[in-house]
Amino acid sequence: MAENKTTKSAPEAQPALNKQEDFLLKNKRMIIYGAVAVLAIIAGIIFWNNHRASQLEAAQTAIQAPELSMELAMMELAQSSQQFNDQLFDRALNGDSTGMVGFLRIAQEYSSTKVGNLANLYAGLCYAHMDKWQEAVEYLEKFDGVGDFMVSPAALGALGNAYAHVGQADKAVATLTKAAEEADNVVLSPMYYIQAGEILESQGKKAEALKLYQKVKAMQNVSVSSPYFDTIDEYIERVTE
Repeated sequence: MAENKTTKSAPEAQPALNKQEDFLLKNKRMIIYGAVAVLAIIAGIIFWNNHRASQLEAAQTAIQAPELSMELAMMELAQSSQQFNDQLFDRALNGDSTGMVGFLRIAQEYSSTKVGNLANLYAGLCYAHMDKWQEAVEYLEKFDGVGDFMVSPAALGALGNAYAHVGQADKAVATLTKAAEEADNVVLSPMYYIQAGEILESQGKKAEALKLYQKVKAMQNVSVSSPYFDTIDEYIERVTE
């Protein structure tokens, strides 16, 4: 009897494992797409901060030193950001012999500033691109996007995907769902709801996945074209008993 149970259990476990592997493979590069949106926004933030720094050049001597320090920090962040855009992720992280310091050092040296905070996000995305998911989780968790309704949802989406890659499925679902709710738009929200739903499916939680898919269905808009809207009926049918 014991042998029969063993023989039956292996095939039953395999589909769930395959679903989880399929999710990871399919979503491995979702972070790249999310990163493009995030970095476009960050580029605007860096530009605005540099513009603000230039306007403060006439400030009192007592406050000039901190402002000049922050201007240097932003320049260093911009240099590493260019390496990121060129997909030179190790160099973006660690710097090089030319004097570029890299995100890790920026995050450490300016840890209490917005620049240091952004460096944490960039570092996490670099590690994700390099398939170093535990490190990606570490730095993405350090990023504080509270109050930033533009960057925060995309950063949460990246963190949710990173959780999925390190086997923290429950955290992945919760984080992706939060990303969808914070984004509150027809571009990012459907993607994050569906990613969270697929993880729930891999856990055999069809009813919970259905609730998320129905949220996407409710967001359908005839004036907006989206592959998520085009295929959402298939997701719903798949988990409907």
